[in-house]
Amino acid sequence: MRRSAFFFFLIVTGTILGAPPLPPIEVGTPRATMRTFLGAMNDYRAGVANDDPQLRARLDDALLCMDLSALEAANREAAGREAAMLLKETIDRIFSLNLQEIPNSAELHRWQVNDTAIALVRQDSGEQRGDYLFSSSTVARARTLYERVRNLPYQAGGTGAHYEEMKSRTQPGTTLLAPIQTETPRETMRTFLRAMNDYVQGVKSDDPKLRNRMKDAVQCLNLTDISPLLRDEKGEESAVLLKEVIDRVIYVDYSKIPDTQDDPAWRLKGTSIRISQVQEGERKGEYLFSADTVANIKNYYEIVKDQDYISGGKGALYREPWLEANVPAWARSKTLEVANWQWIGLFLAILIGLIIRTITAWLVLFAKKLADKSRTKWDDRIVMAIDRPIALLSASFFWFVAVYALRFSGNAQKILLIAVQVIFSLALIWLLFKLADLFTEYLKSLTDRTESTLDDHLVPLLKRALRIFVIVFGILVTVQNLGVNILSLLAGLGLGGLAFALAAKDMCANFFGSLMIFLDRPFQIGDWVVAGGTEGTVEEIGFRSTRIRTFYNSLISVPNSVLANANIDNMGRREYRRIKAHFGVTYDTPPERLEAFIEGIKNIVKANPFTRKDYFHVVFNSYGDFSLEVMLYCFLKVPDWSTELVERQNIYLEIHRLAHELNVEFAFPTQTLHMETFPEKKPVRGTAPVDREQLATTAAEFGGDGRLARPGGLGLFTPPYKE
Repeated sequence: MRRSAFFFFLIVTGTILGAPPLPPIEVGTPRATMRTFLGAMNDYRAGVANDDPQLRARLDDALLCMDLSALEAANREAAGREAAMLLKETIDRIFSLNLQEIPNSAELHRWQVNDTAIALVRQDSGEQRGDYLFSSSTVARARTLYERVRNLPYQAGGTGAHYEEMKSRTQPGTTLLAPIQTETPRETMRTFLRAMNDYVQGVKSDDPKLRNRMKDAVQCLNLTDISPLLRDEKGEESAVLLKEVIDRVIYVDYSKIPDTQDDPAWRLKGTSIRISQVQEGERKGEYLFSADTVANIKNYYEIVKDQDYISGGKGALYREPWLEANVPAWARSKTLEVANWQWIGLFLAILIGLIIRTITAWLVLFAKKLADKSRTKWDDRIVMAIDRPIALLSASFFWFVAVYALRFSGNAQKILLIAVQVIFSLALIWLLFKLADLFTEYLKSLTDRTESTLDDHLVPLLKRALRIFVIVFGILVTVQNLGVNILSLLAGLGLGGLAFALAAKDMCANFFGSLMIFLDRPFQIGDWVVAGGTEGTVEEIGFRSTRIRTFYNSLISVPNSVLANANIDNMGRREYRRIKAHFGVTYDTPPERLEAFIEGIKNIVKANPFTRKDYFHVVFNSYGDFSLEVMLYCFLKVPDWSTELVERQNIYLEIHRLAHELNVEFAFPTQTLHMETFPEKKPVRGTAPVDREQLATTAAEFGGDGRLARPGGLGLFTPPYKE
């Protein structure tokens, strides 16, 4: 009250002087944050009482002392203001705060108000890094904390926050604002037992607020091994059984429970009940009743349920389920640590699960009949794809519920849950795998309608990628559900990263090679390619290799890393296909016939509809050893190799008919042997006189304007490029 009047005096004095000296916002230590928050809230209350808008605005200063990250972003400021008022109302009702007792050091990570759940935490990131703020859990639970103490009077000096006018009522001996403290084994045990005692009192007095303390007790249990679907129910049952066991076996002396974090675990004397430090997850560092304790608590209760409560123990008003209490004695006896009635129930559950599987398959079959009446075929294929997997999923889901309904516990529960989760996961992977195939088939039906071949490459790659993703993701989720920390597992794999990288070098090279092939597109499915010593038609392009069908019908898988670095001759991308041929005619062919033969070949090329007309050659090219060589050089524009072979044949057949019509004979390799002399005959050569003048005249007639000169040919042939 004095602090509020003092600040009000400073504000009035400062207003007269023209500059109100409002206190600074200091949040560098727990003490500074608490001082800033209480000062701002006291000023806010004074502003409300005196209708001073400037002092009322101090409520926003109080928000700077709070971590609002747990509140919804859309309504964060309004919810934060309400939380600040509720928090001030709570603080002023439960103790008379002495600021000198609050640490003034910035070395602490967390400071908690004694015997409360109100905590100040140093921020490790964000704009307020290093500042001490009321924790996000404190802010989120502000109303719950207030509801527990709203009927208590203000402590000495407390003024509240003008949140509402209250009736004064004192409940001595009742700790309504018991803290949720799990920093040490002692705090965890104290929190759990206090919460359970309040719960028992709430059940007896029909007080919903006290009954709600069960949630605080459940927060002291490690429920990571419990399925999220049944975690609330199983947690409450485990908390009740745990309280029943503790009150029957030992009187808890808090002074003998460690109040430090020196040991990762602590065991309750004479029992298997353990409180262990959480090593990972959101609650890392807290001490909770271990997962093994929760899993076996039913067995512990069965052992001690006939014992009386230890002095001071109240139990938790546990009532044995009707089925367990009313089955015959022989059914309650155990075989292999499992009650006989549970064995019978397990057999019936398996049988009912198989019946459910059959019924589900029948329903899917009925859906298929309905799908047959539709015009599209895809609904039929969807029903066929989910037929068997969905039936197994329904059965495994029933088995999962049956394991908890039959109240298995301990190792039996773990084994059965693992089996059911594996079956469920395999069925789910199977379902997603078939749906992935169906999805890629649908994409393929769309890509078949397009002219581009790029999508023809994408669909097979997408199909493989989806398959791998479904399998890997399904296995990871299955392993995670079985209690294995995937992040730790993946981090552990990093220790062998070098060896793995060396072993996977070729795999990575092939993968990046496939990416280069996909991006550069040197060939596509159906192309005739020559790469190194491999020649054939491309059938499939995969992540690791490309499959090529050779012309002798074998299938070669070439690693993509090799293709990425090879010289690829894509015969399928040719616009024109060359014909280069030599036709040898006999030496006794007259020049006139030879030139007419060349002209005829030229006309044959021009007449063929598939030849390139703007560029080809037909020439008398050389004198061979036994023939006169005529060269044909032209190009065909055809869509594939089969058409090329046929049109090449047509041109050759036309040339053959031309030679037949002109009486031009094709030469074949021959040798002529001339004998100079015989014993009874004179020499053939060297005896006739030589007319040198006649020879010189004849030779001269082939030059210049000579009578025999025909430098442009006989006029029977016109070169293609001159036409």
